[in-house]
Amino acid sequence: MDTTSKSNLQQLELQTNTISEPTHQDVQTELNPRQQKHLETLIARYTKRTKTSKQLAQKYRPVFANNRGSVGFNFLLKEMFYPILTERSLGSRIWDVDGNEYIDLTGGYGIHLCGYNPPFIKKALSEQLEYGIQSGAQAALAGEVAELISELTGMERVTFCSVGTEAMMLALRIARAATERNKIALFSGSYHGIFDGTLVKAETTDGNPRGIPEYPGVTQNTAEDVLVLEYGSPESLEIIKTYEQELAAVLVEPVQQHRLGFQPKAFIQQLRQLTKALGIPLIFDEMNTGFRIHPGGAQAWFEVEADIATYGKIVGGGMPLAAVAGKAVYMDRIDGGVWNYGDTSYPHVPITWSGTSYCRHSLSLVAARALLQHLKMQGATLQEQLNQLTSQFVERLNAYFDAEKLPIYLSNFGSFFNANVSENSELVTEPTFLIGLKLIFHHMIDRGILMPKGDGFLSQAHTEQDIDLIVQAVKDSVRELQEGDFLPS
Repeated sequence: MDTTSKSNLQQLELQTNTISEPTHQDVQTELNPRQQKHLETLIARYTKRTKTSKQLAQKYRPVFANNRGSVGFNFLLKEMFYPILTERSLGSRIWDVDGNEYIDLTGGYGIHLCGYNPPFIKKALSEQLEYGIQSGAQAALAGEVAELISELTGMERVTFCSVGTEAMMLALRIARAATERNKIALFSGSYHGIFDGTLVKAETTDGNPRGIPEYPGVTQNTAEDVLVLEYGSPESLEIIKTYEQELAAVLVEPVQQHRLGFQPKAFIQQLRQLTKALGIPLIFDEMNTGFRIHPGGAQAWFEVEADIATYGKIVGGGMPLAAVAGKAVYMDRIDGGVWNYGDTSYPHVPITWSGTSYCRHSLSLVAARALLQHLKMQGATLQEQLNQLTSQFVERLNAYFDAEKLPIYLSNFGSFFNANVSENSELVTEPTFLIGLKLIFHHMIDRGILMPKGDGFLSQAHTEQDIDLIVQAVKDSVRELQEGDFLPS
């Protein structure tokens, strides 16, 4: 299967209707009687089941500016367009404000590798609460957590941030400070958080690539410092050579989260060889891949060594924490480098600014230590078993979609998976089929499976029984949509 010619359902949804204004297609799409009856029945059932989520979305919309209630808006599905609001979670399950229980596939968008509220993290947080919540004064265990990250990833030095976007900002600042250059190369289709400096898309003028703002509010001046290249293309390597003297770093999401089927190991290794030869720092964005695909992240998986890497999500054990790690020659820009007491050494490297009020929060650090100790004890076994469980799950559903002759398939990278649709199918241009794709996820929620917008994660807490229930919910949802004439049968 040529996965480079496919697009996932989330991309398709965002392409169909990017923000919140109803498109002409949304408003003008005509449903036949069977489709109309199906949609009305589903809306009634869904909104009854999740009525409090809908009521609270309406109640607080005037004061709460929340993009979860606008991105991907579809006029026909307006009455079901609200986030499911949750109250509690445990293991592989989550409960909403109406008391409905779900098998959760969102995983906190990749955070909860070991499931929700695992006992070893709950114990660590409870014990720390007895001693207070410190964030201004540095927590005593910060160094220990940095040492654990270094041990698992192989990175020489580590610093902490509050969230992934902040880590990305700092990594780029470090690279620019160390190289005294301004321009960053990244790849089209990657996602690196909400930092202005990465919300840039490509425009080619007279054969020359140029960065332009991807969203309103990002300035052209910011975009000018970004070179957006095609991921996996040999031509991109040639362009990097052309900009050798201007590039402060090449930033890569090793496996792009909306393109999981494309895992270009050879290209990544060639990119590493090239940037090393040219003296350009290579930054790995390991927000999704770090500690999930392998204890050493994507670097261990693809057998490359980045100069700088950013980590988030899993590393905090469910609490807000991110990290920037890398070779000392770059990380010394944080504190001036290593020095000792009792001699003439001192912080000899010029530093750049870093640090926030919450970057070494005591609760985040104790959760991180508990999680990292758990990963260290498990070795690679945890990831290997979880990767295998996910691959088997993906194979089961792909076999089902193939048997039903539906142009849908799942891709996965380890325990991270997403749903895709074949661009080669004529159905991709059929408005009611596209609506049917979106309705699958509403049907899944109605059947107690939480997997919004096509991306999902399995955790250590998911069982074979969970997988059986998920697969059955997909089959039942598809069957009902086929009966409603939204999907072909």
